[in-house]
Parts: sequence; C-alpha cells; structure tokens
Amino acid sequence: MDKMPKWADVVLIPLISLMLAAILSALVILGIGEDPIAAVKLMVSGALGSTYGWGYTLYYATNFLFTGLAVSVAFHARMFNIGGEGQAMLGGLGVALVCLYIPWPHWSLALIFASLGAAVFGAAWAAIPAYLQAKRGSHIVITTIMFNFIAAAVLNYVLVNLLRPEGSMDPATARFAETVHLPSLHELLAPLGIEFSKAAPANVSFVVAIAACVAVWLLIWRTKLGYEIRAYGNSEHGALYAGISPVKITMIAMLISGGLAGMMATNNVMGEAERLVLNSTEGAGFIGIAVALMGRSHPFGVFLAAILFGFLYQGGAELALWTSIPRELIVVIQALVILFTGALDNMVRGPLERIFLAIRREKA
Repeated sequence: MDKMPKWADVVLIPLISLMLAAILSALVILGIGEDPIAAVKLMVSGALGSTYGWGYTLYYATNFLFTGLAVSVAFHARMFNIGGEGQAMLGGLGVALVCLYIPWPHWSLALIFASLGAAVFGAAWAAIPAYLQAKRGSHIVITTIMFNFIAAAVLNYVLVNLLRPEGSMDPATARFAETVHLPSLHELLAPLGIEFSKAAPANVSFVVAIAACVAVWLLIWRTKLGYEIRAYGNSEHGALYAGISPVKITMIAMLISGGLAGMMATNNVMGEAERLVLNSTEGAGFIGIAVALMGRSHPFGVFLAAILFGFLYQGGAELALWTSIPRELIVVIQALVILFTGALDNMVRGPLERIFLAIRREKA
C-alpha cells in the first residue's frame, strides 16, 4: 500500500516545496533591502500581465517542455539523462543543416523535416552514452555530462570553421531563408481575432511541444514499449525475468530522450534566432531536469512545471531590469525552486508520509 495518496505526491509535495522556496526567496530579497511583495507583483506583471510577457514565458516554457520530456522518458527507465544540453546543441546543428541546404517551399514542410533532423542529431548524440551504459556498464550520468562539453566543442568547431559565412566574424550560420521562418503566436492567433504581441518570440513550436507531451503520454502509458520501459525502470530483475531486454530498453529510452531534447532547437534556433548561434541552449537542458522532477515525469506535470519555470525566467528578467535586485540573485531564486522541488523532495515527503500513516491508523 502506498504511504500517501497519489494526489498528495503529485500536487501537495510540489506545492509545499514551492511555498518553502518562495519563503526563502522572500527572506533573501528582504536581506538586500528590497520589498518581496513588490518583487512578486513585478514578476507576475512582467511575465503574465501582457501578451508580450506571455510570449516570452511561453517561449522559455517551450524549451523546458522538450528538455523536461526528454529527462522524463529516461527517468521512466531509471536513467538520469543529464546530457539534454548537449543533445539540444546537436539538435540545433540538425535544424541548421536542414534549413540551410534544402530549399523549402513552405515553413510547414521545413518544420516537419527540421524536427526530424533535430531529433536524429539529438538521438545520435544520446546513442553513444546509451551504448556505453548498456554494453560496457559506464554510468549514464558521467557519460552524458561529459558529452555536454564535447557537444559544445564540436558545435564551436563546426560554426567557426565550416558553417560561418565568408567574411563574418560572428560564430554563427547565415540566416535561414524567409520561407522557413516559423509563424509567431501573433500570426497564428490573428485569424482567430485574438491579439498577441508581435515582438514576443513564442511561435508554432509551442504547439509542437504540446503535441510531444501527448505523444509521450501515449508512448509511456498506452503502448507495449512504454510498459516495458516502466517495468524495466521499476525492477530491472523483474523485467529481465519477464523477457525484457535491458540493452534494448536502455538504447530505445535514451534515443527517444535524446531526440526530444534535440527537438528543442525548432524553438530557439528555427523559431527565434532563425540561425544557429553558439550557446543557443542557454542552460535549458539542465532546467529540464528540474522540470521533470517537479512534474513527476508525467507529461501534464512537465507541462505545468515548464510554464512555472518559463514564468521564473521571464519574471526574473523583469526584476533584473526594473529593480536593483542583481541578476545573480534571480539565479539564486531559480536555484531555490530547483533545490526544493528536486534535491530536497524527501525533506517534504518524509513528514507527509508519517502524517498520512498516522491518519490511517486513527481511522483503522
């Protein structure tokens, strides 16, 4: 029997963790002489108070959706894919090659094949650590961390020496053709009579990210492969006894995970920058770990957590812009949320489990 109801695990623990992070963040803001209530109001108005703010919040959330789903799939197979950052970098390379060297007549076709290119490059980058784990026993955490640095070096070399336009000093590709520019949410919503900011970077890849949430839910909970992934993640010995191949599950789960991380590039490379630049991932691969932890590796939970972290990123940018709160302190606030929702999960879980067990004993 579970020690606590499912709703408590899915809703109550993240909520309490968020409250603890908010209280500590308020104390930190008070400590530097700022008003925490005014800071929260500014964050809310900056991130959610206008379509411009929503556009940036949803843009960041799209990145976190892809990387959060990537980490979630690996979690279900009891693997910790910390390589989302590198896989997203290589996914950007896949998007750039598809958009630069194939003349597409329309953005919709370009988006389909760019998504495939991003997924293939991301999956290929995840395949090596997966093989080393499945065949050689190399720990997936160590190899995926190392591959983040290798990906950064590879991308740097390719941009500087192979894809940089002649005469340009900027380590970036040429801009993509006009026909592959993705429509923004302003362009998508205008025919429906809904006004949305033209300046916001949110684009059609947000819809792709939602579709990815649905696809991951169907895969994990409605297919034989998804059952095998969950079975292997819950008990490797039990899965082996049932005839499930550890090598197969390790490889497939990591390929799917890497592919999802790579698809993030449809948002930041194809949708926003419209070219491939260095450091385009901006740490989204690591934020995806916190998103997956907070979302309990469920696509709907990942969606909500991605929106929250999108709010924190955009709201934090507004705080840094309009107050004397330094940018570094915004990072501290974001880190506190990650700390309490991820690393200190058991600090909240333990007392709650004891409370629910005591309630059950009293009822019995």
